[in-house]
Amino acid sequence: MTAGSLFGDAPARDPRFDVKELWREMVNLGPDDPELMTEFLHRQMNEEINGMEISARNLVDFPDAPWELRMQMARQCWDESRHIEMFRRCCESRGGYVGAYPVLNFQYRIMTALPSLIGRLAVQNRSFEAAGIDAIQNEINASRERGDDDLVELFDSQLADEVQHVRYANVWIKRLTETGGAKAILDLVRSVQQATEAFKVVAGDAMIAYPVADDIRREAGFTEEEIERAREIVSEMTAV
Repeated sequence: MTAGSLFGDAPARDPRFDVKELWREMVNLGPDDPELMTEFLHRQMNEEINGMEISARNLVDFPDAPWELRMQMARQCWDESRHIEMFRRCCESRGGYVGAYPVLNFQYRIMTALPSLIGRLAVQNRSFEAAGIDAIQNEINASRERGDDDLVELFDSQLADEVQHVRYANVWIKRLTETGGAKAILDLVRSVQQATEAFKVVAGDAMIAYPVADDIRREAGFTEEEIERAREIVSEMTAV
């Protein structure tokens, strides 16, 4: 599979945005840089835009999906739109502005290359956003230690929504597998494999893993076996 076939369309961005394709092309600041949090918030703002756009594309690309599932995806669009505003507000309060730093749209480009809804739910909600809830829990703890009350509020609100996004994907992946049989399972497996290869292209050697938030993942509908597997993956990624 060629690198080109791993990625789909890029989302539209106005001239304020400097769009990059690879992690190494970004402004990757050191841990003591005073702009580190501002850049992080700007980057996360754009990732939330990606999340909204992916859910919107799913609604457009799969009009025959069950109504209950379409309602969940529509709700996710609303949730992500609120997250965008929260990240923008916190970024601007620290001296940032829209377009201050480069952005990546890899999530959207990975998703638009996946032809099945079950594959997109497995990758975006059950993989990317599941890893995201681990990261958010870590950021809540770090922000509380620093006394950044506005970020604690932001991440706590975001976490509640992201858990729901992962949970509904877990529920619907099971249902789609039951109704779609072997084809649905094959679509899921192929999508995860393709997305994994695409993410490696974007991230290079900058893979980051956070401790698995066991209780949050249980709340999001993961089984104990799945949580243990997530721990194993994090252990493999962080092994020296």
